[in-house]
Amino acid sequence: MTIGSAFDNAESFQDGGKIRQFTSDQVVTYYQSPIGLLRIAANEKFISEISFVDKIEKPPVDRRRQMPPLLIQCLEELIQYFHGQRKSFSIPINQAGSSFQQRVWNELTGIPFGKTISYLELSRRLGDSKAIRAAAAASGRNNVAIIIPCHRVIGSNNKLVGYAGGLWRKKWLLEHEGKLAHGIQTLF
Repeated sequence: MTIGSAFDNAESFQDGGKIRQFTSDQVVTYYQSPIGLLRIAANEKFISEISFVDKIEKPPVDRRRQMPPLLIQCLEELIQYFHGQRKSFSIPINQAGSSFQQRVWNELTGIPFGKTISYLELSRRLGDSKAIRAAAAASGRNNVAIIIPCHRVIGSNNKLVGYAGGLWRKKWLLEHEGKLAHGIQTLF
């Protein structure tokens, strides 16, 4: 999966340390997953955000606007994932980020379902074992949770560390994937 970074007529704002970039043609919807409310933003071409939120934000309503087919597909794929019927995603994604962040996010998509790697291993895969903190910071700026599986990166000591959605969600996601991939219920 390749992650794009081009936006036309985009607007950016910072939210909790993450850069959010939205175009005027984007539509936002919400999905109540087994581990909390997900905010999903998309346009006709790509998904730009899947993030955990505490409540639904009421954007101005444009009743003439329909949900893009891609957003419907994203919801269907997330539902399949949470029901144990999907291990990979086929929807195009695109989020704003530096070239280094894009490299990190692309590398994250290569971590197989049900597997984990350490931040050290991630930095090695990027070609610089000393870039652990930079790789972790880029992973933490991922705005497309679950599909870009930053939850599959753990500490070098096999401990759960750093997840914007909360460590309890990271643990749930890893146990969910581990159970489906390996027939085990508990990883930690």
